[in-house]
Amino acid sequence: MTSDPNRLNEALRAQLDRTLETTDFPLGDIYRGKVRDNYSRDGKRTIIVSDRLSTFDVVVGTIPFKGQVLNQMAEYWFEETRDLAPSHHLSTPDPNVMVVTECEPLKVEFVMRAYLTGVTTTSIWYAYERGAREFCGHRLPEGMKQHERLPEPLLTPSTKASKGDHDISISRNELLARGDITEEHFDRCAAIAETLFAFGQKRAAERGLILVDTKYEMGLAPSGEILVIDEIHTPDSSRYWYLGDYEKRMARGEAPRSLDKEYVRRWFVEEHGYSGDGAPPPLTDEVRIEAARRYIGTYELITGREFVPDTEDPIPRMARNLGL
Repeated sequence: MTSDPNRLNEALRAQLDRTLETTDFPLGDIYRGKVRDNYSRDGKRTIIVSDRLSTFDVVVGTIPFKGQVLNQMAEYWFEETRDLAPSHHLSTPDPNVMVVTECEPLKVEFVMRAYLTGVTTTSIWYAYERGAREFCGHRLPEGMKQHERLPEPLLTPSTKASKGDHDISISRNELLARGDITEEHFDRCAAIAETLFAFGQKRAAERGLILVDTKYEMGLAPSGEILVIDEIHTPDSSRYWYLGDYEKRMARGEAPRSLDKEYVRRWFVEEHGYSGDGAPPPLTDEVRIEAARRYIGTYELITGREFVPDTEDPIPRMARNLGL
């Protein structure tokens, strides 16, 4: 697809008015998250990944083909890491659909960070810039610059907010004191997160990228086993920078080049002063197209596969692929 940039541009522009915003299928009990529509029945969950974009914990619009990119990239990572950590993935019957084992989600997001960066109020840079030298129980050195590599990757957990609320960065001890998770479950999840992050960083570096930070979600299967759920290392859950010019840009005092939805976050903050409070300003078509190009670029760089979008009307296509 991206071997012909003009074709890609035309496809993205044509898709602006045909994005997948929501679904309503007879697939069981439904829960709509910020991005995914989840249908539960008979011990399985059918996850439909929409084109909705969530940033600052707010749905701010839709991005062409975003759901297809996220779903296929999550499938790629679940397959690549199956020997490192068990996941909920069972099958992928449609470009936007994944069928998984029904799990009880743990009330914690396991966020791994390797750089002092971010623009949201839960980011490590936001706290550091305001004078904090301890973040989620970790001591931070004095004199660090924005976007600088941390001495070592840090696990910085976050509460998992209800829809419409904001996550809170929090330490292990605080989570245990709140009763959000047991010590046994936390430590098992922490070990999984650290293993997956190390693998993801290595794979990203092989592709000329830096996996800056990411979040993992875990759930309890009916057997009691902890499974990785939701997604792994997608542009929604992760921040990617280009590796090749990182050092030069840092030396010039420039921000690293990014390949993720940080581009959209910065557009909101720098162009509109918006960081999650109140109604978001509408995304322009050009921002939506550029965001889509970045999602697709990340997929292709990481997987080594060409992204071929399915341009068929998604609702009847999914109904057919799901046997409805």
